[in-house]
Amino acid sequence: MSADVWIPFDPAGLPGLPDTLDFRVWDGGPDFPADPADCAVYVVPYMKPSETAVRPLAAMTGLRVVQTLTAGIDHVQPGIGLLPAGVRLCNARGVHEASTAELALALVLASLRGIPGFVRGQERQEWRAGFYPALADKSVLIVGYGAIGAAVEDRLAPFECARVARVARSSRTTERGEVHALSDLPALLPQADVVILTTPLTERTKGLVDAAFLDRLKDGALLVNVARGPVVDTGALLAALTSGRVHAALDVTDPEPLPAGHPLWSAPNVLISPHVGGSTSAFEPRAKRLLTAQLTRYAAGEELANVVLTTGS
Repeated sequence: MSADVWIPFDPAGLPGLPDTLDFRVWDGGPDFPADPADCAVYVVPYMKPSETAVRPLAAMTGLRVVQTLTAGIDHVQPGIGLLPAGVRLCNARGVHEASTAELALALVLASLRGIPGFVRGQERQEWRAGFYPALADKSVLIVGYGAIGAAVEDRLAPFECARVARVARSSRTTERGEVHALSDLPALLPQADVVILTTPLTERTKGLVDAAFLDRLKDGALLVNVARGPVVDTGALLAALTSGRVHAALDVTDPEPLPAGHPLWSAPNVLISPHVGGSTSAFEPRAKRLLTAQLTRYAAGEELANVVLTTGS
């Protein structure tokens, strides 16, 4: 059985890697580092387009594991049907939660407290005093209550929110309380002052935030998207922003990257960051720890962590 492992890092920078595996460095460049048919473990290059991520998959006939460095797997989903049966697809749970939750909270606070306006005022030497919304006493709704959603709630705890409601694919009860099913959204949306999207992109969540979703929000509600751009219908959001009914803070957009001249750039009441939720100083050391642990398990024939699906099952 092949022992080739394709990774986007220099293996010399990952102490503790098993010496029974052969490491090939590939970070999405035009040339493959070896014959894809000999690859047993493919670590998907980080922050590369979907077409780059899936490009070698059809030729990886000996593949056993695909390991992403992202929490979501939507960028490799188009290539899943090309894989042989029995391939385990693993995500990067544990790598991005802290950084993405940090940014979610930063976007909430910046939007509510008017930070973008203060920056513009500083550039113009304008003193923009006044009263601004606080996060304290607000009702927050987290849509997508997985590891990142829970990390967001961890960081909301000191801010004295009036209520935090949670929504996931299906209902359950956690130590913090009830997690509602997606079907409960219509009843929950009118109660929320802040809605934070942390859901994965699936067929069910694509376009989840449409005109009907936005119409149910109270006037002045803030929508924060640190999930994936296509979870939100961009046209519907533009209409809601232009009407002045809602505000938004977006780390992800559809399309992405957002091209120059796109109307979202100049829409009122919106703060945009360039998909930097996970790309922080915390990424590399956490990603390397995950890879070292996963590859050690693989070499020892042990069960892998973070298995999202197995092909052919």
